[in-house]
Amino acid sequence: MSLPDPQSGPAPRGAWRRTARGAGLLDAAGEPQLTIFAEMSALAAERGAINLGQGFPDEDGPVEVIEAAQLAIASGRNQYPPGIGVPELREAIAAHQAHWYGLAVDPDTEVLVTAGATEGIAAAILAFTEADDEVVVAEPYYDAYAAVTALAGARLVTVPVRAPGFLPDPDELAAAVGDRTRIILVNTPHNPTGAVWPRDVLERVVELAHRHDAIVVTDEVYEHLVFEGAHIPVATLPGAWERTLSVSSGGKTFSVTGWKVGWATGPAPLVKAVTAVKQFLTFVNGAPFQPAIATGLALPDEVFLGAAAALRDKRDLLSAGLESAGFTVHRPSAGYFVIADAAPLGVDDAAALARRLPELVGVVGIPVTALVSEPHRAEYASLLRFAFCKRVPLLTEAAARLAGLRL
Repeated sequence: MSLPDPQSGPAPRGAWRRTARGAGLLDAAGEPQLTIFAEMSALAAERGAINLGQGFPDEDGPVEVIEAAQLAIASGRNQYPPGIGVPELREAIAAHQAHWYGLAVDPDTEVLVTAGATEGIAAAILAFTEADDEVVVAEPYYDAYAAVTALAGARLVTVPVRAPGFLPDPDELAAAVGDRTRIILVNTPHNPTGAVWPRDVLERVVELAHRHDAIVVTDEVYEHLVFEGAHIPVATLPGAWERTLSVSSGGKTFSVTGWKVGWATGPAPLVKAVTAVKQFLTFVNGAPFQPAIATGLALPDEVFLGAAAALRDKRDLLSAGLESAGFTVHRPSAGYFVIADAAPLGVDDAAALARRLPELVGVVGIPVTALVSEPHRAEYASLLRFAFCKRVPLLTEAAARLAGLRL
């Protein structure tokens, strides 16, 4: 059988096409398209602009973590690790959950190492949903949520979170969760807004999960990068553990996002179901990086607190530049990103502005509409997201450039 001509032949077909359009995987012509992050990164490279679009640091994390990876590579730990993760990392994850949150986790049956948090979330959605099931998320959201939900044949149901607090309205949350809801996907600290969900909101999630027999899947990758408030894992709340799968990773905490070492913890039946899917995704990953992340998780509390404090200062540095330019800035309580509203500048199309900023001031940001479903995009049309997880000299220059913005 001959393959179609890539220039003129028919587009590839597959069941995923029927659901992929709404997830942003296809363009208006029905062709696969790159994400906004790839588009804006290419524009930054083309213009020589400072790329504050993608959320990755430009400097390494703790030296102990880096040296542990180097040692693991040099000592030959470069082949397939165990499918559920190397024992020392699973034990370190269990110890981490106990130390920080008082959760007792069995490292042999209630911990799974994944290829970043994204794989853990993807495997959970594929494990727990079928066609026409629903996944409830707060909106804006990490774009992979919509893509994986579409690929699973399920439907994404969104609950908009709005400025200034960016917390879900209890009534809108209750209206979104129904008997077809299979997963309530809770992202706190939240990407992209940096909101840290308080106990009362999380208790409402648990109540709704019980009422509708749903599973709670959490995305907690910014758990140690909190500036104001306190991170509360859903799994620590009364009645939550037995139906909660907690997902996190070491990439953000230790500034090694390229290693893609994450994990999922929860009751053995949930972890077993996710493991069954994960083995047919990456199977395993990051053999020498797994013991290195274990080293990181065992570092003193001061290392974690220091990382958060350094990011808080970077947040304030970039925010000051945005405020000088005339943006309304919503300073986050956690995470890597700051949301800036361009409406005071007379801008009602942040996507268009994002594509002009590399030429105007040599800085790249991401329009928040790229992280929002079509029905709600008008509510977020003037918002931009900028990453501040960069070196101070780079942020100083970016802040100065942004402060000089003239439209």
